[in-house]
Amino acid sequence: MQLDFWLNKWQKKDIGFHQDAVNPSLMDYWPRLDVGNQGRVLVPLCGKTQDMLWLAGQGHHVVGVEISPIAVQEFFAENQLDATHAQLDGLDHWSAGAVRLICGDFFATTAAVVDEVMAVYDRAALIALPPELRRRYVAHLSSLLPYGTDILLVVIDYPPAEMDGPPFSVNDHEVNALYGAEFSISMLAERDVLDENPRFRQRGLTRMIERVYRLTKLA
Repeated sequence: MQLDFWLNKWQKKDIGFHQDAVNPSLMDYWPRLDVGNQGRVLVPLCGKTQDMLWLAGQGHHVVGVEISPIAVQEFFAENQLDATHAQLDGLDHWSAGAVRLICGDFFATTAAVVDEVMAVYDRAALIALPPELRRRYVAHLSSLLPYGTDILLVVIDYPPAEMDGPPFSVNDHEVNALYGAEFSISMLAERDVLDENPRFRQRGLTRMIERVYRLTKLA
């Protein structure tokens, strides 16, 4: 899957993956992470999610990474935020208040760029990537994070034969295989969300399970 795939999605406004409201699992389970109400939170492949404003409202400084300049521009415009621009290590940084969006390839980010991240929120990054990129994504994410960093990870699990991603199905076995070597893993929730997502039932799904995890960096 090339970056052009996502750039075209935003260009064509084919963004069914975008949620207009704050994700309920974020509100329900973020307090289970050991990050208090301060510190910097990384949101990979963030799009223009309202979840970033919710996190900022909890007292966090939020760093989102997004490939599409359209998504970045729309985030600030739709929320009536006047953003300032800077460039660091070849990546465009747009900031307003407690939110900073880095417009560029997530795999081009470095620990210096994200700088002192205390937690990660991933609702739409891992499940946006095909299998061949998921392991690379986890390895790069891990390289950015210091010991003890918590991740709130939200994935969906459905019969892959019934629908082509994205969003892709990621089951519990794969979560453990991807993260088990460098993170402790605790499942916080598991529930059927198909009735809440009728567009996926229309695409042929008979089952859709959402799982929420707390992951903690071990080394």
